[in-house]
Amino acid sequence: LDVNTLQTLDLEIPSKTRSVTWLPDESGFVYNNLKDASNPYSGQVMFHRMGANPAADALLFRQFTKDENEKLATTWGPYGSLSEDGHWLVLGYWIDTKSNDLWLVNFDEFLKTGKVNKHVVTLGEPGLVKDAKVVDGTLYLQTTKGAPQGRIVATDPAQPESSNWRDIVPERADAVIEGVAWADGLIAVTYLKNASNVVEVFERTGKSLGTLDQPGIGSVGLSAELDRTEAFLTFTSYNYPTTIFRMDLAKPQVAPVLWQRPDVPVDPETVEVKQVWYPSKDGTPISMFLVYKKGLKLNGAAPTLLYGYGGFNISETPRFSATMFQWFDAGGVYAVANLRGGGEYGDAWHEAGMLEKKQNVFDDFIAAGEWLITNGYTEPKKLAIWGGSNGGLLTGALVVQRPDLFQAAIVAVPLLDMLRYQNFLMARYWVPEYGTAEDPEQFKYLFDYSPYQQIKPGTEYPAVLLTAGEHDARVHPVHARKMAAALQAATTSDPAKKPVLLWVDMEAGHGQGKPLDLRLRDVVDSRIFAMWQLGMLDK
Repeated sequence: LDVNTLQTLDLEIPSKTRSVTWLPDESGFVYNNLKDASNPYSGQVMFHRMGANPAADALLFRQFTKDENEKLATTWGPYGSLSEDGHWLVLGYWIDTKSNDLWLVNFDEFLKTGKVNKHVVTLGEPGLVKDAKVVDGTLYLQTTKGAPQGRIVATDPAQPESSNWRDIVPERADAVIEGVAWADGLIAVTYLKNASNVVEVFERTGKSLGTLDQPGIGSVGLSAELDRTEAFLTFTSYNYPTTIFRMDLAKPQVAPVLWQRPDVPVDPETVEVKQVWYPSKDGTPISMFLVYKKGLKLNGAAPTLLYGYGGFNISETPRFSATMFQWFDAGGVYAVANLRGGGEYGDAWHEAGMLEKKQNVFDDFIAAGEWLITNGYTEPKKLAIWGGSNGGLLTGALVVQRPDLFQAAIVAVPLLDMLRYQNFLMARYWVPEYGTAEDPEQFKYLFDYSPYQQIKPGTEYPAVLLTAGEHDARVHPVHARKMAAALQAATTSDPAKKPVLLWVDMEAGHGQGKPLDLRLRDVVDSRIFAMWQLGMLDK
């Protein structure tokens, strides 16, 4: 689109094109896409010169084939982006879900010669480089390599190897670096501490200027530009609508100024948020957020919706959702457990919930339910669990492991047959996270927890709502279909009172990109199911 004339240009590049970065003179751009849209393992990094035929775009980097490297052929593969000045191209390749390799390319040289000369930044080292930025002739990296909690390092682009890295913002034991924003002479580092965010501002020498003044405990995002210290802070929490503030990073202690807030038809002041800690099966302390209406009398029978994810280094931090307020108004409690496998407490937290340690995630979730019951929030017949994707595996596992613990489970777009999951769609991406039954040793622990294989006929299972998307490119709907059929055949529960229901959305996939009306429909379906099962519709 020509933004001056609003005319659509003829240029169209197919096959899941994403991550476009432009040369500063607008003469071309680097992008990532699939060579074959039907093959999720055909990733490539390309360069398009404006005015040229996209069919002639230059290949900068591509995914390995199975003949070249069987392991790396089925990871998330390659990616690339240009520096703001266009002089440098950063190329990366995913080794697994928690490690990547990185190279630096002189893009001026490529434009002159057509040759891609990759200079190693890091190769074969565990950990991630999450952000790479060349600023004023210095390469800065946000990385967990050599620092599981994260650090910011700097090096000369001419000698970018890890042996030449020097710490600018060193690793902290009490917080995880989640993101970095770059401003004029400044680095703003977003930390994750106790599953919520704080932002600290540093000079590029590493000198701290202090932490930002923010509204409270919640999740933040920061947008900044290299030519100014002005920035925009996005803040949200369970009882705080997503709000944008304007601020000066050079004066972090000065309160940010409200820039934009949505006019939501709910009163956030009516809702209380607290964080608690509880011990898991092995004694590991787990944090959990509890959200409910202020003044709610906790009599041990509050309808409670317990949510979890626990995988892929993804952190569950406070987020506002207007559709939860109907739940709170009806006397419901919402609990979010920060399970192992997530990223809330660094790489070690992630690793403690993956591969052969995946059962820790389920144990953490079970312990969350038990804590809510023991501490007078709810009881089994008033407890429902909810999770999607990897979280659907979580709730599916609890259905078969602890059917007595709760009344109902929402198992959304789930992985459930863990012995065969790797054979469908793009699931080999996830073998580094889960393992594969093709490996005899990994087969053992996968079989032990795989929900589909662990269904036991003659068991009184809770009510279950399984959902799937017919066009899901990530998780095949066969998981939900098979699990629904097997549970329906195995359960001794009265199907009129505790049914096993299957909803396959014939118009959607994994969930991304759904229009508002369909997202609201999904919320209503799952929420009414939970409210029905927890006796909230009887009033």
